[in-house]
Amino acid sequence: MIVRMLVTLLLALGSTLALAADPQVLRIGYQKSSVNMVLAREHRLLEQALPGTQVQWIEFPGGPQLIEALNGGSLDVGNIGDIPPIFAQAAGIPLRYIGIEPSDGRSEAIIVPSSSPARTLADLKGKRIALQKGSSAHSLLLKSLIKAGLQLSDVELVYLPAADARPAFEQGKLDAWVIWDPYYAAALLDGSARTLSTGEDVHPSGTYYIASRPFTEQYGATIDKVLEALRQAQKISVEQREQSIDGMTRVLGLKREVVELYFEHRYNAPIRPLDAAAIETQQRIADLFFANRLIPRAVQVREVVYPQ
Repeated sequence: MIVRMLVTLLLALGSTLALAADPQVLRIGYQKSSVNMVLAREHRLLEQALPGTQVQWIEFPGGPQLIEALNGGSLDVGNIGDIPPIFAQAAGIPLRYIGIEPSDGRSEAIIVPSSSPARTLADLKGKRIALQKGSSAHSLLLKSLIKAGLQLSDVELVYLPAADARPAFEQGKLDAWVIWDPYYAAALLDGSARTLSTGEDVHPSGTYYIASRPFTEQYGATIDKVLEALRQAQKISVEQREQSIDGMTRVLGLKREVVELYFEHRYNAPIRPLDAAAIETQQRIADLFFANRLIPRAVQVREVVYPQ
């Protein structure tokens, strides 16, 4: 009887330790425009925080593609804008919000060619507007049009990833482009664009850090370490600003003045777990997208916030 009890206790202890251990491999998705992610990679902050874990950095061109990888089981953690996780939840993809990097909206904007006669958002009625479908740009445009008394049906949407939208915009094939930094900063500095409005003009949300649900269920302690490493990267971006700009310039392959403007647009609020206010903001966006029939069903954001 005593032996059986000891065996039971040992098994329970082993199970607890297994749950608390860090994974052998951490697959983390990022976009190379993400300052905190890039600096964490360049300074090997996750590798230092997780010495027994092989950290695999996987680059994606946008949030929707990152969500596809997470849904396919080839990704554990990543960072995206406000809309991809809403689309994912509506599609039943098992993800969890694990953190938020708040924004004041200055790093994304609706821009028009510098020669455009458009001066207000109302002037975009009937115009061709490019954006990445299911990205934060989608949210920015919808909120901005509503504020101007317009609907999505009042404009012609052209769904293009940023890499394809830029040449189309520069060639005069688009009337407006909804885009984020560093593309936004680059368009301003080369003289090809003028800002019509920014995310600062509507209720901004921020960048979200997400993880697959199975990962959160097994590696809660690891999530805490990941977020702390990203907070360290954010601190580096502020305290070692010039060196960080140099590093991002190398990674992005852009002119230094473009990255400098990108850094000027950054809000630099600390990464933190989602609180009630952040959940409410994201819920309003989800409700807005459902009301405009952009997602197939209503979702409750709170249901996929970690921890439950």
